[in-house]
Amino acid sequence: MPPRAGEARVSASGASGPGPEASGGSPPEPSGGPDSSGGPDSSGGPDASSAAPDASDARPPADEERIGGAVLARLGGVLDPEIRRPVTELGMIGGVEVDGDRVRVALKLTIVGCPAADAIEREVRAAAAGVPGVTAVDVAVSVMSPAERDALVRRVRGGRDRAPRFGPDSLTKVVAVTSGKGGVGKSTVAANLAVALAARGLRVGLVDADVFGFSIPGILGMSGARPTRVGELMLPPVAHGVKVISIGMFLERTGAGEPVRAVSWRGPMLHRTIEQFLSDVHFGDLDVLLLDLPPGTGDVAISVGQLLPHADVLVVTTPQAAAAEVAERSAAVARQTGQTVLGVIETMAGATLPDGTRFEPFGAGGGAALAARLGVPLLASVPLSTALREGGDAGSPVVLSHPTDPAAVALAAVADALATRQRGLPGRPLPVRTR
Repeated sequence: MPPRAGEARVSASGASGPGPEASGGSPPEPSGGPDSSGGPDSSGGPDASSAAPDASDARPPADEERIGGAVLARLGGVLDPEIRRPVTELGMIGGVEVDGDRVRVALKLTIVGCPAADAIEREVRAAAAGVPGVTAVDVAVSVMSPAERDALVRRVRGGRDRAPRFGPDSLTKVVAVTSGKGGVGKSTVAANLAVALAARGLRVGLVDADVFGFSIPGILGMSGARPTRVGELMLPPVAHGVKVISIGMFLERTGAGEPVRAVSWRGPMLHRTIEQFLSDVHFGDLDVLLLDLPPGTGDVAISVGQLLPHADVLVVTTPQAAAAEVAERSAAVARQTGQTVLGVIETMAGATLPDGTRFEPFGAGGGAALAARLGVPLLASVPLSTALREGGDAGSPVVLSHPTDPAAVALAAVADALATRQRGLPGRPLPVRTR
């Protein structure tokens, strides 16, 4: 019988040596039979001593059961690096067998070519080897059957149907980053906020919802990363402690050295993409989910408003009056769908040059003026920064690579404000059932 989910079969194959029944022989003669009367076969002669092992060399069955249980308990501390759940809970341990001081663990990977296979096998081996009394560990690796994978998906989803998560009852704080115009640094802001929040110990996910102009993978240094598919689930890759999904992870290059293929989709396809990111991507339990929206008030902004009407919104603009005016429209659409505008982040603000003069190529005051019109605070004025730009090109966010840079300091202050605004329990139903 196959083991139940989260349970391994513990067998003690060498508990008392190979008795007659185990080796296919006949049952022993009853006491007092001809072979037990002191004849040649029972007197300790050569035949008897070579047929039966010394009982002192065999580990008692109780000890082997204890070791098997201890190994299984240790395996409960091994997490799948993508799903972040114990391998025992996910049904990835097919059995544990103990033979004296040797242990054999049956490990079932989720898919063929699992990218975390080596890491999981190494941790399983180390966990079993750490049990007192174990001197040798054999890990037999196989792959789950389709039925076992389906069971894993149901277990991970907690029995929920396939539907967008992070709804009004979720404890995850959802923050969408939007702008009116493109090229104002919106994606750079979203990426750095996500990384800064993760550095503060929060569990963070980031959805690159800018389907046409995706840039999050490059900014986070994960170009070429791909999600792992397990049945209907997609396990997002992780960068700088942030779980990330982007349409750019699914597109191939047209040729060696060529750019990734462009996306040209109409509204229904865009809506389906965002819906799938929110339902099929397994982010696990998150404290904060950030979405990098495309600029403007198009299909994706409307879809996110429909799917996540409770989300908070950060509006990004440059100091230029024209950019701030267009950004105001994005805030208006967010409010029309029921979302809450938290504040304004001004990018490309003036910087102080080494000689002390101010350099303001995009003007000044646009962010503050927009915040005043919206009735929200100006959360940060992020100055022009070479380190910020270089970090985005190199896949090394400035909040980590140059934390004292003025741009990093400004973005870190916004992350601190978001970290203190976690969603609470009041007003939301809890999944408690009465008998």
